Amino acid sequence: MTDDADHIPPPAPLTDAPPAAAPGKRKRAVADLNRGVEIIKGYLRTLPDRPGVYRMLNDEGDALYVGKARSLKKRVTNYTMPVKLPIRLQRMIAETTQMEFVTTHTEVEALLLESNLIKKLMPRYNVLLRDDKTFPHILITGGRDYPQLSKHRGTRTEAGSYYGPFASAGAVNRVLTALQRAFQLRTCADTIFNSRTRPCLQFQIKRCTAPCVEKVTAGEYAEQVREAKQFLEGRSRDIQTALATDMQAAAEALDFERAAKLRDRIRALTAIQAHQDINVEGVDDADIIAAYQEGGSTCVQVFFFRGGRNYGNRAYFPSHDKVMEVEEVLAAFIAQFYDNKAAPPLILVSHDLAEEALLQEALSVRAGSKVELHTPKRGDKKRLVDHAITNARDAHGRRLAETGSQAKLLVGVAEAFGLAESPQRIEVYDNSHIQGAHAIGGMIVAGPDGFIKNAYRKFNIKAPEAAGDDFAMMREVFTRRFERALKEDPERAGETWPDLVLIDGGEGQLGVVMEVMAELGIEDVPLVAIAKGPDRDAGRERFFMPGRPPFGMEHKSPVLYYLQRLRDEAHRFAIGTHRAKREKAISASPLDEIQGIGPRRKKALLLHFGSARAVSRAGLADLQAVEGISEAVARIIYDHFHGEG
Repeated sequence: MTDDADHIPPPAPLTDAPPAAAPGKRKRAVADLNRGVEIIKGYLRTLPDRPGVYRMLNDEGDALYVGKARSLKKRVTNYTMPVKLPIRLQRMIAETTQMEFVTTHTEVEALLLESNLIKKLMPRYNVLLRDDKTFPHILITGGRDYPQLSKHRGTRTEAGSYYGPFASAGAVNRVLTALQRAFQLRTCADTIFNSRTRPCLQFQIKRCTAPCVEKVTAGEYAEQVREAKQFLEGRSRDIQTALATDMQAAAEALDFERAAKLRDRIRALTAIQAHQDINVEGVDDADIIAAYQEGGSTCVQVFFFRGGRNYGNRAYFPSHDKVMEVEEVLAAFIAQFYDNKAAPPLILVSHDLAEEALLQEALSVRAGSKVELHTPKRGDKKRLVDHAITNARDAHGRRLAETGSQAKLLVGVAEAFGLAESPQRIEVYDNSHIQGAHAIGGMIVAGPDGFIKNAYRKFNIKAPEAAGDDFAMMREVFTRRFERALKEDPERAGETWPDLVLIDGGEGQLGVVMEVMAELGIEDVPLVAIAKGPDRDAGRERFFMPGRPPFGMEHKSPVLYYLQRLRDEAHRFAIGTHRAKREKAISASPLDEIQGIGPRRKKALLLHFGSARAVSRAGLADLQAVEGISEAVARIIYDHFHGEG
């Protein structure tokens, strides 16, 4: 994408830049702005009149802004005339101490690189799409006599046919259940399928034709697969017509059992389509993206249509400056949204975008096929977009109401614990283990917008003597957490220091944490331990703070409910992390310890011998008989288990 990694070198140091320090806040701001302008001017001498991407960095090297340009020289020149720029860009220029550049062949390449860098660097002055997880798909596996129907999320490494995306796991699960009723494909894993000797419960409840025990022929099962694929591709009417014809023929032939099965399949198909209440003729594979903006914040709703059916919707709240127009936010959102996924052939949007043709071309390049961006003005497609706008407006209203309620709760938390102002970052800690095994410390984070899940952290307890000792575990967790904070952000310039720390525990846990903080020289982070009341009765919690007697709260206090939610979320996170660690340990195999044995060889060995124990007893000749195991690898495996070499 880049032109031979054509980076523009930095300019020579400026000797006539205005001093950063000046008396008075206003004078300092002007001096910083002038300094930023002079720094940017220094790069103009070497900038080419070519497309590319530029990054504005602060004195710590963090990206403030990532932008693309048809002409780097012309675009960067605009930043040397700050009077014509919005206040937010003037602030950005004032913070800029250096710039980096990458030239590209075309502006489309620059746009693609820009969206990728924004998601990677998360610059504070860009529109940021913070929640961009992959979406689940339905997979019908390939390369098997009896393909499997399953839910899939992540990279498409397995051969087969993928259908989606679905907006949520719930949406894909509902369709999977309906597909099982209608087409009765197997959903079990290959290991279970290959080991069955009699039909499972899915056969009994008529959700599988039991190919594992040959209750259906390969040809009949292939027909089920073909019909399921046709349905997922949007050809449901053809399938229903064919099923209705077959049902009629079976009834006329007095084969009432087959007719009843076909009737049940038709009903299952009808049930799926009954939920498609906003379908539009002519919209087969498309995304509908609509934005609603009010009060300086924006909600973007994305609806997924595939094969003519609605696969659900999801709301997003991109982070952006309050003065940005909705069209600018929407364009930036679309570029980032499709950075890690292919766009469908048609995207219906709620607003006209300034660089629509450029964005459309970039999406087409990324998808490898033509993508059309369209803003409908009338007709059924316009009604689809209006429906999405209504959903965006409703979600925005709910978010504002929740934010307002959250703000009141944080004020209540500040009052309850004697804080100078409402906490913007609350960290909650809990530990989990079973008799000292697989010990885990968990930290969850909450703020004005709710739980900040990308800030959650787990701590695998390292000290052997700490495992099983809650106090020692708490000491290790807090030592590691705040030693790192002191190392990475000693001046607390970022947003990673807590305004309040909650500890799931009582006076003993609080005492340990106070000792750790004193040893580290941290004296101004408020600490609160929250312990359940007598008989672990929720609602009778006791709170412990340094230099203050234990106290409780009104039984029905909203603040108490909020603190209980925080503690329960920390408990859920710690328990879930501990369980995952325990299950991983249980499923670990002795083969994992052998150097050079990856997943593919491990699978081949287990399929050949049946168990890791059988592998450990195998001779050299037997090991070499396994596909993919050479003489050298066989020797490594043999020596590992027999203590040689």
